[in-house]
Amino acid sequence: MKLNLRGKKVLITGASQGIGAGLALAFAEEGCGLHLTARSAAAMEELKASIREKCPVEVTVQPVDMTAAGAIEGIVEAAGDIDILINNAGTVPSGNLWEVDGDAWKAGWALKGFGYVDLTRAVYPRMKARGGGVILNNIGNGGEICDPAYIAGATANASLMAFTRALGGSSLDDNIRVIGVNPGPVETTRIYNMLKKRAKTDLGDEARYEELMQRYPLKRAASVREITDLFLFLASERSGYTSGTIITVDGGISSRRSIV
Repeated sequence: MKLNLRGKKVLITGASQGIGAGLALAFAEEGCGLHLTARSAAAMEELKASIREKCPVEVTVQPVDMTAAGAIEGIVEAAGDIDILINNAGTVPSGNLWEVDGDAWKAGWALKGFGYVDLTRAVYPRMKARGGGVILNNIGNGGEICDPAYIAGATANASLMAFTRALGGSSLDDNIRVIGVNPGPVETTRIYNMLKKRAKTDLGDEARYEELMQRYPLKRAASVREITDLFLFLASERSGYTSGTIITVDGGISSRRSIV
């Protein structure tokens, strides 16, 4: 299937590792130019070099803390004219209401919650002026499950789902599509850290985390590529009738009402 993404400019936040890095490579393979942001300068430069070895596309990187004053404006200015924005930066800590204190709760929301909203607010007028674009929010299935052991993440993700739906209907008037993706567990460092924490709580031994994966319908986490290929399709003209909706790709886990 030809996605006709070649020549598009993509801004990806939180691009230094995990799904973000996978997205960067996937869009580069489609011939897209990239502007990538994350906090780690070393990781960003390593990713840039890796992509340039494989793909003849323009890649610019911007080490930045999105929660710092003026950071959002700096990202938009450095990225320039973009066709696709992928909000991906940030994680929210796992734990129940008493395990996630106020500072940790606010720090997680500052990046993933307000970071998504503030960057969208800044990018949207530029997209509108250029005739349109696509905004993809990488959210997470925790917002559908509402697991009390992931209460801060559940609340943040549910809010971002509502944000996506609220904006993605009216945005079509400006030829801008806004879509959310809710991945379940993905083969990244983050999911294994979460599983180890849950295994310590539930089973008394973090080394038993692999036992928790047996609860998944497919007995495994998703590959990064299983997630990034969906983003490619949603960003393309092949998905031109899609906006204001959330697509969950979690192997059926959300139907079982637990993030593990």
